[in-house]
Amino acid sequence: MSTDTEEITITEEKTEVEHDLPWNVLVYDDPVNLMSFVTLIIQRVFGYTKTKAEMLMMEVHQKGESVVWTGEREKAELYVQQLQSHQLLAAIKKAN
Repeated sequence: MSTDTEEITITEEKTEVEHDLPWNVLVYDDPVNLMSFVTLIIQRVFGYTKTKAEMLMMEVHQKGESVVWTGEREKAELYVQQLQSHQLLAAIKKAN
């Protein structure tokens, strides 16, 4: 009696998203928007509390930029688009 054996090799592939993590959403200081407006938009886009949004806005004001969110690239791009639609200076940058 002969038995046929078949070797099965399972390889694990990581998706681009896993390799791609994380990305930062940055908001930059600009001379046009009021601080209260920046706070309001950060609250609306990210659902943050007023206290957290004010803290991030003050970081933008004092340091010139703030990382307001970190995560997967596709979602980061959506957030940047939403921020820019409200005339805020925003971009994504690969996190270190």
